[in-house]
Parts: sequence; C-alpha cells; structure tokens
Amino acid sequence: MMTPVILAGGNGVRLWPLSRRARPKQFLSLEEDRSLLARTLSRLQGLAVAPPIVICQEAHRFLAAEQLRQAGIEGATLLLEPEGRGTAPAIALAALLAHREGREGPLLVLPSDHHLGDDDAFRVALTRATRLAEAGRLVTFGVVPTRAETGFGYLQAGAPLGSEGFVVARFVEKPDAARAEAFLAAGDHYWNSGIFVLRPVDALEALSIHAPAILDACREALDGAAADLDFLRPAQAAFLACPAESIDVAVMERTDRAAMVPLDAGWSDIGSWQALWEVLPHDNGDNALRGDVICEASRGLLVHAESRLVATLGVEDLVIVETSDAVLVADRASSQALRGLVERLEASGRPETRQTPTVFRPWGHYETVDGGERHQVKHITVKPGARLSLQLHHHRAEHWIVVSGTARVTLDDETFLVGENESTFIPVGRVHCLENPGLIPLELIEVQSGSYLGEDDIVRLDDRYGRE
Repeated sequence: MMTPVILAGGNGVRLWPLSRRARPKQFLSLEEDRSLLARTLSRLQGLAVAPPIVICQEAHRFLAAEQLRQAGIEGATLLLEPEGRGTAPAIALAALLAHREGREGPLLVLPSDHHLGDDDAFRVALTRATRLAEAGRLVTFGVVPTRAETGFGYLQAGAPLGSEGFVVARFVEKPDAARAEAFLAAGDHYWNSGIFVLRPVDALEALSIHAPAILDACREALDGAAADLDFLRPAQAAFLACPAESIDVAVMERTDRAAMVPLDAGWSDIGSWQALWEVLPHDNGDNALRGDVICEASRGLLVHAESRLVATLGVEDLVIVETSDAVLVADRASSQALRGLVERLEASGRPETRQTPTVFRPWGHYETVDGGERHQVKHITVKPGARLSLQLHHHRAEHWIVVSGTARVTLDDETFLVGENESTFIPVGRVHCLENPGLIPLELIEVQSGSYLGEDDIVRLDDRYGRE
C-alpha cells in the first residue's frame, strides 16, 4: 500500500501579504473555499493509501492538525520539524518512519502548496510512476512545459523505460530566457515538479550512498523522537545538526536510478502572484478577482480584497492584494521579485511579515479590532467543545461580552455560564478559563485593559493542547 508524504513546511513568502510566517500559503484558500493543503489531501481520495505522514514546522502544528480533521483524514502522523532543512531531510525522516512501521510500499511525496488542474491525468501518471518505483526506481514527475519558463528547474528525458517513463538524463537549474526557449523547442525537457514516488528501502539506500550525513542525522533525530498528542517531534539537536539540502541535489542528481514520468495535468507551484493569476478563472477583462472588488476599464488584474471594497479604474497588469493590515500593489510581471521586498520588511522588524490579522489557535481564532497603549479589543471565536487554557494575567484585566453561543467560564473556584448579550469581568491576577460547551461556534468580544497587553503575559496552569 502506498504511503502519502505531504510536505507542508514551506513559508511561501512570495505570496505576501496573504502568506506569512505564521500562516503560509499551503494553509490558505487561494483558489476556492479549500486550502491548498486540503486540495492536496483530496487527491488521495479513491487511492489505496495508508494514513499519510505530514511534515510541517512546529509553529504550524495546530493549523495542519485542524485541516487534517476537516478533511476527514484519520491516523495521520504529523512530523514536526523544529526548523526547515529542505526536502532531503524531510523525505529521510518519512522513509525511516515508514520502514520502522513496516510500510514497504512506495512513498508518494507531495508538496502541499501546488495546483493540479486535472486529477485524473495525475492518477494515470501516478500509476506509471508506481510501477517504476516498485522496480526499484526513484521516480519524479516532469511537467510538460507550456512556455519557455525561467522560474522553474528542468529535467531532461533520457532513454525510455518501456511505456512508463524515461531515465533522467540530467537536472537543470533555472535557465535564462535563451536556454528556456531552446529547452521548449527541443521537446525533451520538462519542468521539475518536486513530486516523487519511491520505496522507503530504495530511498534509504540512495541516501546512505549519496547523503550519509543527512541519513545519520535523521536516524538519530527519529531515535530520540517524542510523541505528543497527535504529533511526533524528532530530537531537536540531532535534526538541527542535519545538513540542509534538497532531495534533488542530495540524491536525484547523483543516482543512476532516477526516472521521470511526464505529467500533463495543469500543474503549477503557485510560486508567485503571476502563477496564481494564471490558474484562477478570469472575467471578460482577463481579471482574476476575489472578494469585494469593482473593476472599471481595467485589464489583466489580480485583485484580492479581504476586508473592504477595492475599486480599480483604467489600470492594467497589476497585482492588488488587500488585507486588514497591509496592501500590496505590484506589476504582475515583477511579482517573482517579491521575496526581496519581504526580506527588507522583515529586516526592519515589520510584524506584517510574520503574523496574520487573524491569529489561529488550537481552540479557534481571534482578530484584534482595536488597540491603544492601555487597551486592546479582540473578536474571539471558540470552536464547539474547545477550551482555552486555565490561566492568569499579571498586568491586565479582561471583559468578555458574548455575542453568539454560550460560554462556560471558570473564575477561581467558581464555574458559570454566560449567554448571548451577557458579559463577565476577569480581574487582574485571577485564575480563569473559557470554554465552549455548545454545538455552534462561540463568538465574543474581549476588551483588555492594563499596563501591559502582550501575549507573553499569559501564565498557563493547565492546557489540553500541551502548550507551555
């Protein structure tokens, strides 16, 4: 049986201001109401697969767990990286874990943030790749190119492997425009998709030959792994000592067992706003619009309005992305260069590159709607059956006003219910807890006041989610 390995550890900074460190693009609903991760999980439906191994960063663990729950995925293993080290260590961890658990069928390694327009075509290619993997090949997918693209790496097809695919003759880094045109004309070069099918035993053997330092570090990290709720944490010191490398550089470019299956399924890595514009539906003016948007005499726009009306007049080929705390206006053709802008914002300490306006927690989410030197107002949503930690604050008091649902409140030794249009007060230093005992989301307005309002003024006394 095949084991899906979902790579969900990226940061996606080229889709700022929607994608941020706290909630990167794989967790965003960029095309429809489902996130890119949920779309990736949906490709497993109907396949004979074991529960997936999902690899993500420690900071995103609750986001990943919640989206797995919403997708109806049971029995998944969430491997938490303390820090991203590239695809080679991630695949090494997955192969080691699968081998220890007796999963000897092929691993299907899927990035969680890619677009596929034709799932049926992908499944046909996957069948071919599986047959090659079961014969001992390390298989990747080469996307049939539709243009001379300089933003992707390429694979050159070598000798055919029956009717299933080809030997990989070489891997090519991102080319300049002239080389990309030559690759397209030659007809034997394909975009490098970053999707793999390979048996654990073959992956481990190749790593032992071509990247033993990576394999040894990951083995030590997995030997010292600690289980916590639904999560598996590799030993931090051992994993951070692992060389950071892609699986292409560490193994695929060095092995003589690399194979490629052509993939013509409307693939995109959604690595820029330009790439997203290409896969979204367009209106008669070739505009891709989401949210409350009005376009007059405008063409070729990508406009995403998150919290207010965005109107355009007489402009062309722009990306306009609005959130409640940031607005991006960029030439669509230059959106690949967004990484440099984000790096400059990060260097200046701007919080808009890290945190999202809506902050997600394992119990739900909140949004700060107003704030000053000694006050802060939040709109809080608590999922049915969820509970915040038992906690206290040294520097702030809180007023809670319930606007929807029913809250169960603990204040020191007393527990009581607060219904819609009712409120309660939490004085400074008092032990308290908020819980949603109902079947619908609990919504409330929290008004904080005090000398210090930072999130680090939370002393957790008990937490069902294992947070310190």
